[in-house]
Amino acid sequence: MKKKDISAFILLGLAAIFSGSCTKVLEEEPKNSTYVGQFWQSSDDINSAVAGNYALLRDAITSGNWKNVPRYFVYGDGVPANYFTIQYDGDGLEAVQTGDFTGQYNIESYGDWTKYYKVIAMSNLILERVTNMDVSKFTKVDDPVSFKNKAIGQAYFIRALSYFFLTRIWGDVPLVTSTDEDPIAANFLGKTPKKEIMMQIENDCHQAEKLLSWTYSNSLEAKVTANKGSVYALLAHLYLWRATTSNVATSEPIMSDINSADTTITKLKAMGGYRQVDTAAYYNTFIGKSTEGIFEIAASEVYLEGSSTHIASFFLRQADIRFNSATYSRFFVKPEYLSTHFSKEFLGYGWVWNTQALEWQWIEHPAAVGETVYIYPNGVEQEVTVTASMLKDSTDIRNRKNFTDLSIPQPTCVKYHNVNYRNNNSAYISNNIIIFRYSDMLLLEAEIALYRGDISKATNIINGFRIRNGGQQLVKPNLSKDEVMYQYALERGKEMYLEGHLYYDLIRTRQYPRFITWLSESRFKQEGFYWPIAPALFKNNPNLGQTSYWVGKI
Repeated sequence: MKKKDISAFILLGLAAIFSGSCTKVLEEEPKNSTYVGQFWQSSDDINSAVAGNYALLRDAITSGNWKNVPRYFVYGDGVPANYFTIQYDGDGLEAVQTGDFTGQYNIESYGDWTKYYKVIAMSNLILERVTNMDVSKFTKVDDPVSFKNKAIGQAYFIRALSYFFLTRIWGDVPLVTSTDEDPIAANFLGKTPKKEIMMQIENDCHQAEKLLSWTYSNSLEAKVTANKGSVYALLAHLYLWRATTSNVATSEPIMSDINSADTTITKLKAMGGYRQVDTAAYYNTFIGKSTEGIFEIAASEVYLEGSSTHIASFFLRQADIRFNSATYSRFFVKPEYLSTHFSKEFLGYGWVWNTQALEWQWIEHPAAVGETVYIYPNGVEQEVTVTASMLKDSTDIRNRKNFTDLSIPQPTCVKYHNVNYRNNNSAYISNNIIIFRYSDMLLLEAEIALYRGDISKATNIINGFRIRNGGQQLVKPNLSKDEVMYQYALERGKEMYLEGHLYYDLIRTRQYPRFITWLSESRFKQEGFYWPIAPALFKNNPNLGQTSYWVGKI
């Protein structure tokens, strides 16, 4: 019997299970008691529940403030300020790029974790109910045992991913792993140390890994639902985050976690069947469901899942959305980002003052804009005056494909520009939200190599990415570990631009001083990179405490 696609049950799942809005997180439970006798009876019910869980996850990731700026990208890309600029639009969001997360609209929306706990509550409900269901109820599927395992495995993965997002944003957070039949009598929960949260994430991943397979039985579910590859990608990020943020007083990572990340990625490479997309089809990766996609949030207009508030909507102009401004967008790419990440040296001979020998020397050196130097192609001397364009790595496909309007002060990002129109005034972006992909995993191997002191391996991985993408400025041999780590941060900034990772990359690698002007070493060691908790969540809950750095600042 043909299995039904989970995406077909999303609306049914939400309507059946969440017939109202959850108000105060940790004060309410999923609406389960009403449906115990009516729901949880068949494979269709389980499909509905799992689909509802994915829909809740999507809602959590794409939700934002009253201007609908999606939180996933605010947390992961917007906060550092060096990748793009947020312009004023009445909501105060631009303040987060100065390190101030306390504005009323910002803390009320982005400081509120309620939507993540809705996802967790649904995961807990699925784990409780489906675990206790007899497989004899699943008469519409070919393999009832595998069907049950898959549903439970996905619930474990979604819960683990939700807690991973939570702990990266807030550090210590409440830990809820069960449902409660009497929410009124339930004790209000305080926060659980991030160490325990990360252990729970790891345990959930191990449970999910046992229950999920590497392949998909239904191509429509590929990439946008969890499999073993999704779990391994999450584990790799978890291990690196735990290795580097468990104790921010030191820059030395926990090597056991580094080693775990390495073996995890090795297994994913060997078993996942993933491969990088040919650069000739560059945009396919970001439309979604490509050969390198590992886990994505569905946002395809093929199924009317496109979004009018996709992160791309805040960048794209008239060239891509016909009724937008031709020159203005609320977000624009920082020219400094482009000049820093896509720069190259121009080597030429000239006189250079040697400050130690106190003499002028005729040597080859990186020339500056406006400097006249001499080069010798085929042994023939040629005088060259260096221009700005000569110092740009303009052949890198990520520079050529991701950015336009380079001649004006406010360039734009077109990494996501698969625009569809439902009517003359409504543009919907049909690009999946890429959570994990294969290139991400391959680059993480360079980070792992650096933690292990294998500078040569890290250099080769970074250069491999630059060569593959047509870049001209390679990492030089014999650089120090810190110098190569800086080049790694630059490479992540090029490869993973606007994918929700860059802020966390800078925290892990300790490269934040070179990129985030507002994050001092003192604030970092006070864990001031975490977000404050919305004051509304403290109402009637005396056991909940504010994020440590923000105590007394709200």
